Amino acid sequence: MILQQISLDLEKASDSWYLDIPVVAQLAEQPLALDAPVTVIVGENGSGKSTLLEAIAASWAARLRGAVKHWTPRAGDEDSDLHWAVRLQGEFPPPAGGCFLRAEAMHQLFTEVDRNTPQGIPHQVFGGALNARSHGESFLAFLSSRDTERGLFILDEPEAALSFNSCLQLMVLMDTLVADGSQVLLATHSPVLAAFPGATIVELGEHGRRVSTWEDLPMVGHWRQFLSAPETYLRHLFASG
Repeated sequence: MILQQISLDLEKASDSWYLDIPVVAQLAEQPLALDAPVTVIVGENGSGKSTLLEAIAASWAARLRGAVKHWTPRAGDEDSDLHWAVRLQGEFPPPAGGCFLRAEAMHQLFTEVDRNTPQGIPHQVFGGALNARSHGESFLAFLSSRDTERGLFILDEPEAALSFNSCLQLMVLMDTLVADGSQVLLATHSPVLAAFPGATIVELGEHGRRVSTWEDLPMVGHWRQFLSAPETYLRHLFASG
Protein backbone atom coordinates (compact mmCIF):
# COMPACT_ATOMS: atom_id res chain seq x y z
CA MET A 1 0.00 0.00 0.00
CA ILE A 2 1.16 3.53 -0.75
CA LEU A 3 -0.38 4.68 2.54
CA GLN A 4 -0.22 1.89 5.09
CA GLN A 5 -1.21 3.35 8.46
CA ILE A 6 -2.74 6.47 10.01
CA SER A 7 -2.19 7.38 13.65
CA LEU A 8 -2.29 10.42 15.93
CA ASP A 9 0.45 11.99 18.05
CA LEU A 10 -1.36 13.60 20.98
CA GLU A 11 1.68 15.73 21.83
CA LYS A 12 1.27 17.48 18.48
CA ALA A 13 -2.45 18.13 18.90
CA SER A 14 -2.89 21.83 19.58
CA ASP A 15 -6.54 21.72 20.59
CA SER A 16 -8.46 19.20 22.66
CA TRP A 17 -11.63 19.57 20.55
CA TYR A 18 -10.16 17.01 18.16
CA LEU A 19 -10.66 14.34 20.80
CA ASP A 20 -14.37 15.13 20.94
CA ILE A 21 -14.61 13.41 17.55
CA PRO A 22 -14.70 9.67 18.34
CA VAL A 23 -12.77 8.58 15.25
CA VAL A 24 -9.96 11.02 16.04
CA ALA A 25 -9.80 9.96 19.68
CA GLN A 26 -9.62 6.33 18.58
CA LEU A 27 -6.67 7.07 16.26
CA ALA A 28 -4.66 8.14 19.29
CA GLU A 29 -5.16 4.71 20.84
CA GLN A 30 -5.57 2.48 17.81
CA PRO A 31 -3.93 3.39 14.48
CA LEU A 32 -5.91 2.71 11.31
CA ALA A 33 -4.18 0.17 9.06
CA LEU A 34 -4.96 0.33 5.35
CA ASP A 35 -4.74 -3.02 3.59
CA ALA A 36 -6.81 -2.54 0.44
CA PRO A 37 -6.24 -0.34 -2.63
CA VAL A 38 -9.62 1.35 -1.99
CA THR A 39 -10.85 2.38 1.45
CA VAL A 40 -14.40 3.72 1.64
CA ILE A 41 -15.26 5.86 4.68
CA VAL A 42 -18.93 6.26 5.55
CA GLY A 43 -20.90 7.82 8.39
CA GLU A 44 -23.48 10.42 9.28
CA ASN A 45 -22.84 14.16 8.96
CA GLY A 46 -20.63 15.22 11.83
CA SER A 47 -18.98 11.82 12.24
CA GLY A 48 -15.59 13.24 11.23
CA LYS A 49 -15.21 12.04 7.63
CA SER A 50 -14.17 15.39 6.14
CA THR A 51 -12.10 16.39 9.18
CA LEU A 52 -10.15 13.15 8.92
CA LEU A 53 -9.63 13.31 5.14
CA GLU A 54 -8.57 16.97 5.23
CA ALA A 55 -5.96 16.16 7.87
CA ILE A 56 -4.66 13.14 5.97
CA ALA A 57 -4.48 15.14 2.73
CA ALA A 58 -2.58 18.04 4.33
CA SER A 59 -0.17 15.68 6.06
CA TRP A 60 0.39 13.73 2.84
CA ALA A 61 0.94 16.90 0.79
CA ALA A 62 3.67 17.93 3.24
CA ARG A 63 5.47 14.66 2.50
CA LEU A 64 5.55 15.17 -1.25
CA ARG A 65 8.93 16.22 -2.57
CA GLY A 66 8.74 19.45 -4.51
CA ALA A 67 5.54 21.02 -5.76
CA VAL A 68 3.06 18.51 -7.10
CA LYS A 69 0.96 20.50 -9.51
CA HIS A 70 -2.68 20.78 -8.57
CA TRP A 71 -2.55 17.95 -5.99
CA THR A 72 -4.92 19.79 -3.68
CA PRO A 73 -6.87 23.05 -3.44
CA ARG A 74 -5.55 25.64 -1.05
CA ALA A 75 -6.53 25.17 2.56
CA GLY A 76 -9.67 27.02 3.60
CA ASP A 77 -10.15 29.14 6.70
CA GLU A 78 -12.40 26.44 8.13
CA ASP A 79 -9.75 23.72 7.86
CA SER A 80 -8.34 22.50 11.15
CA ASP A 81 -4.66 22.08 11.96
CA LEU A 82 -5.20 18.46 12.91
CA HIS A 83 -2.74 17.48 10.19
CA TRP A 84 0.13 18.52 12.48
CA ALA A 85 -0.82 15.66 14.81
CA VAL A 86 -1.56 13.05 12.12
CA ARG A 87 1.18 10.51 11.52
CA LEU A 88 1.29 8.60 8.24
CA GLN A 89 3.25 5.47 7.42
CA GLY A 90 3.73 4.49 3.81
CA GLU A 91 6.04 4.56 0.85
CA PHE A 92 8.95 6.93 1.09
CA PRO A 93 9.57 8.88 -0.94
CA PRO A 94 5.87 8.89 -1.78
CA PRO A 95 4.75 8.66 -5.40
CA ALA A 96 3.94 12.10 -6.71
CA GLY A 97 0.67 11.32 -8.46
CA GLY A 98 -2.86 11.51 -7.19
CA CYS A 99 -4.92 14.40 -5.85
CA PHE A 100 -7.25 15.55 -3.09
CA LEU A 101 -10.69 16.56 -4.30
CA ARG A 102 -13.54 17.80 -2.12
CA ALA A 103 -16.86 19.13 -3.30
CA GLU A 104 -16.71 22.57 -1.69
CA ALA A 105 -13.27 23.41 -3.13
CA MET A 106 -13.43 21.88 -6.62
CA HIS A 107 -14.45 25.15 -8.31
CA GLN A 108 -11.50 26.92 -6.68
CA LEU A 109 -9.05 24.22 -7.77
CA PHE A 110 -10.39 24.01 -11.31
CA THR A 111 -10.24 27.80 -11.67
CA GLU A 112 -6.56 27.62 -10.75
CA VAL A 113 -5.98 24.80 -13.22
CA ASP A 114 -7.72 26.71 -16.03
CA ARG A 115 -5.81 29.89 -15.22
CA ASN A 116 -2.40 28.20 -15.16
CA THR A 117 -2.83 25.87 -18.12
CA PRO A 118 -1.41 27.34 -21.37
CA GLN A 119 -3.97 28.51 -23.92
CA GLY A 120 -5.17 25.63 -26.06
CA ILE A 121 -3.83 22.93 -23.75
CA PRO A 122 -7.06 22.49 -21.74
CA HIS A 123 -8.73 21.21 -24.91
CA GLN A 124 -5.95 18.66 -25.40
CA VAL A 125 -5.87 17.51 -21.77
CA PHE A 126 -9.41 17.97 -20.47
CA GLY A 127 -11.48 18.35 -23.64
CA GLY A 128 -12.07 22.00 -22.75
CA ALA A 129 -11.73 24.42 -19.84
CA LEU A 130 -12.80 22.70 -16.62
CA ASN A 131 -15.02 25.45 -15.26
CA ALA A 132 -16.75 25.87 -18.61
CA ARG A 133 -18.35 22.48 -18.02
CA SER A 134 -20.75 21.06 -15.48
CA HIS A 135 -19.53 20.23 -12.00
CA GLY A 136 -19.65 16.50 -12.67
CA GLU A 137 -18.09 16.72 -16.13
CA SER A 138 -15.17 18.81 -14.87
CA PHE A 139 -14.62 16.43 -11.95
CA LEU A 140 -14.42 13.36 -14.18
CA ALA A 141 -12.31 15.15 -16.80
CA PHE A 142 -9.78 16.29 -14.18
CA LEU A 143 -9.56 12.86 -12.60
CA SER A 144 -9.26 11.16 -16.00
CA SER A 145 -6.28 13.38 -16.83
CA ARG A 146 -4.40 12.00 -13.81
CA ASP A 147 -5.14 8.30 -14.23
CA THR A 148 -1.60 7.54 -15.40
CA GLU A 149 -0.03 9.15 -12.31
CA ARG A 150 0.53 6.53 -9.63
CA GLY A 151 -0.23 8.02 -6.24
CA LEU A 152 -2.73 8.63 -3.47
CA PHE A 153 -6.19 9.82 -4.49
CA ILE A 154 -8.31 11.28 -1.67
CA LEU A 155 -11.92 11.99 -2.64
CA ASP A 156 -14.29 13.66 -0.19
CA GLU A 157 -17.97 13.10 -1.07
CA PRO A 158 -17.49 13.26 -4.86
CA GLU A 159 -21.12 12.22 -5.38
CA ALA A 160 -22.08 15.84 -4.68
CA ALA A 161 -21.02 16.54 -8.27
CA LEU A 162 -22.15 13.31 -9.87
CA SER A 163 -25.30 11.75 -11.29
CA PHE A 164 -25.97 8.04 -10.90
CA ASN A 165 -24.33 7.29 -14.25
CA SER A 166 -21.39 9.54 -13.42
CA CYS A 167 -20.91 7.63 -10.16
CA LEU A 168 -20.58 4.48 -12.24
CA GLN A 169 -18.04 6.25 -14.46
CA LEU A 170 -16.08 7.25 -11.36
CA MET A 171 -15.99 3.60 -10.26
CA VAL A 172 -14.52 2.66 -13.65
CA LEU A 173 -11.90 5.39 -13.21
CA MET A 174 -11.11 4.14 -9.72
CA ASP A 175 -10.61 0.64 -11.11
CA THR A 176 -8.15 2.06 -13.64
CA LEU A 177 -6.28 3.92 -10.89
CA VAL A 178 -6.00 0.77 -8.80
CA ALA A 179 -4.84 -1.27 -11.80
CA ASP A 180 -2.04 1.27 -12.30
CA GLY A 181 -0.91 0.87 -8.68
CA SER A 182 -2.64 3.85 -7.10
CA GLN A 183 -4.56 3.93 -3.83
CA VAL A 184 -7.91 5.60 -3.13
CA LEU A 185 -9.42 6.97 0.07
CA LEU A 186 -13.07 7.84 -0.49
CA ALA A 187 -15.55 9.42 1.92
CA THR A 188 -19.11 9.09 0.71
CA HIS A 189 -22.83 9.01 1.47
CA SER A 190 -23.45 7.10 -1.75
CA PRO A 191 -24.33 3.40 -1.51
CA VAL A 192 -23.33 3.16 -5.18
CA LEU A 193 -19.74 4.29 -4.58
CA ALA A 194 -19.54 2.31 -1.34
CA ALA A 195 -20.19 -0.85 -3.38
CA PHE A 196 -16.79 -0.65 -5.13
CA PRO A 197 -15.61 -4.28 -5.42
CA GLY A 198 -12.91 -5.27 -2.97
CA ALA A 199 -12.99 -2.02 -1.00
CA THR A 200 -12.55 -1.96 2.75
CA ILE A 201 -15.50 -0.07 4.26
CA VAL A 202 -14.83 1.87 7.45
CA GLU A 203 -17.95 3.15 9.22
CA LEU A 204 -17.60 6.18 11.51
CA GLY A 205 -19.96 7.08 14.34
CA GLU A 206 -20.25 7.54 18.08
CA HIS A 207 -18.40 4.24 18.41
CA GLY A 208 -15.39 5.71 16.61
CA ARG A 209 -14.70 3.51 13.60
CA ARG A 210 -15.32 -0.08 12.63
CA VAL A 211 -14.92 -2.15 9.50
CA SER A 212 -18.28 -3.05 7.99
CA THR A 213 -19.78 -4.74 4.98
CA TRP A 214 -21.88 -3.01 2.33
CA GLU A 215 -24.96 -5.04 3.24
CA ASP A 216 -24.73 -4.04 6.90
CA LEU A 217 -24.43 -0.29 6.33
CA PRO A 218 -27.41 1.70 7.69
CA MET A 219 -27.39 3.95 4.63
CA VAL A 220 -27.81 0.93 2.35
CA GLY A 221 -30.78 -0.26 4.38
CA HIS A 222 -32.36 3.20 4.41
CA TRP A 223 -31.97 3.68 0.66
CA ARG A 224 -33.42 0.25 -0.04
CA GLN A 225 -36.44 0.93 2.14
CA PHE A 226 -36.97 4.43 0.76
CA LEU A 227 -36.77 3.39 -2.88
CA SER A 228 -39.10 0.44 -2.35
CA ALA A 229 -41.68 2.43 -0.36
CA PRO A 230 -40.93 6.18 -0.07
CA GLU A 231 -44.26 6.85 1.61
CA THR A 232 -43.10 5.03 4.75
CA TYR A 233 -40.59 7.86 5.26
CA LEU A 234 -42.47 10.77 3.75
CA ARG A 235 -45.61 10.35 5.84
CA HIS A 236 -43.55 11.13 8.95
CA LEU A 237 -42.13 14.32 7.42
CA PHE A 238 -45.19 16.16 6.14
CA ALA A 239 -48.60 16.94 7.59
CA SER A 240 -51.34 15.02 5.83
CA GLY A 241 -53.57 16.94 3.46
